Amino acid sequence: MYRFLLTPRWWAINVFVLLSIPVCLVMGSWQLARFEDRVDSHQARQEHSAGAAASQARPLDDLLPLTEDTVGRPARITGRYDTERRFLVPGRRVDGRDGFHVLGLLLTGDGRAVPVVRGWLPGEADPSRVPAPPGGEVTVTGLVQAPESESSPGAHAGVLPEGQVGIISAATLVNLVPYEVHDVWITALRPQAPMKAVPAVAPEGAGLDLKAFQNLGYTAQWFVFAGFVLFMWYRLFRREAEAARDRALGIAPEPGPGPGPEYASGPARGTSGAPGPETSRETAGGSAR
Repeated sequence: MYRFLLTPRWWAINVFVLLSIPVCLVMGSWQLARFEDRVDSHQARQEHSAGAAASQARPLDDLLPLTEDTVGRPARITGRYDTERRFLVPGRRVDGRDGFHVLGLLLTGDGRAVPVVRGWLPGEADPSRVPAPPGGEVTVTGLVQAPESESSPGAHAGVLPEGQVGIISAATLVNLVPYEVHDVWITALRPQAPMKAVPAVAPEGAGLDLKAFQNLGYTAQWFVFAGFVLFMWYRLFRREAEAARDRALGIAPEPGPGPGPEYASGPARGTSGAPGPETSRETAGGSAR
């Protein structure tokens, strides 16, 4: 009864099922592993951020080039603030409140500047509320951050008023200042009053961001695909087995719908329902008799 499994059609179906199910399971397991890695990275980063302020700050050059391991670590840098060029970064939230970052440029001995988020203030971006940066040579201690992009939380890629930037990165600032800018930035741990310290932000692609939950969703999709392939194979197999059993018992398949009995046994009629020619002649002959 199951000889149909040896037909070329079923050979192709079985090969497809045997190949597709392992592929779905492997892809689902891979996506699940990526989600678990992001969860572990998020937990490790939280533990690291909690003790960052108390750990020993290192020179910024020792933490470059920036990696996932060095992002969020405390660094120190010595230089002079550019008091002529100050920037505000609007649309930034801290502790659930809307506000703006205060961004300064710290000129170092090599002629390049390091963007420093000096702190955060609530409300609309207003330069009159921002305290002036300290003059002379200063040493700033802060958490190292990766350059932002258009997809970063709070980033704004549109046109902003003069003195404001929407993305903290060297690509954004290099056209606004006459010197080179490091492609990293730091957030000061001890801002001037009344500014508040800005917490470190996890780099894109790390931690429990949208991509992490996309990995979890893809995991479910791949496992569902595997179950769907197995379910469809079972349905096809059951239907074919029932048809083979009926043929073995001599049960013919049910005929399709045909013309009704009134057309099979009734008298021939024209298209308009009038009696046919033979019936008309018989009726006329009977009337003559």
